[in-house]
Amino acid sequence: MCEYCGCQSLEAVGELTREHDAVVNLIGDVRAARLDGDVPAMAGAARRIAEILAPHTRVEEEGLFPALAEEFPGHIEALEAEHRRIEAVLGEASDAVPADPSWPQRLQEVLEVLREHILKEQDGVFPAALSALGPEEWEAVEAVRARVGTRLARTGA
Repeated sequence: MCEYCGCQSLEAVGELTREHDAVVNLIGDVRAARLDGDVPAMAGAARRIAEILAPHTRVEEEGLFPALAEEFPGHIEALEAEHRRIEAVLGEASDAVPADPSWPQRLQEVLEVLREHILKEQDGVFPAALSALGPEEWEAVEAVRARVGTRLARTGA
């Protein structure tokens, strides 16, 4: 993941990045469960990914993306469309293991989209935000985070 521009030194971007890292690890869990043919484990990992992404997506769509939409409208629209696609497939496992036999394959495919999506944000959106957003926009991003929280455990001092 990107570490060259310094954007991760901002608390807002750092938290989004930690969430991305947790999701990438869970994508690995889904892959391992699929190799084992363990659809219930895949569904459990999908639910955990969805839990992490729920506040994460709100921070992006209510705080970060509006500040970038005027300058990068097509990119922001595409990222939001990917959010909807990812949420739809993850949401199929929200209450139970999906009965649809095509779900494991569709989950794998959408997680590949998610992995690429994360790279677009890490290597494109976050560095762009570092240069494009002013203090008021960063305060708006932080206000959304304060309102929605995170699903990651807090660690350290």
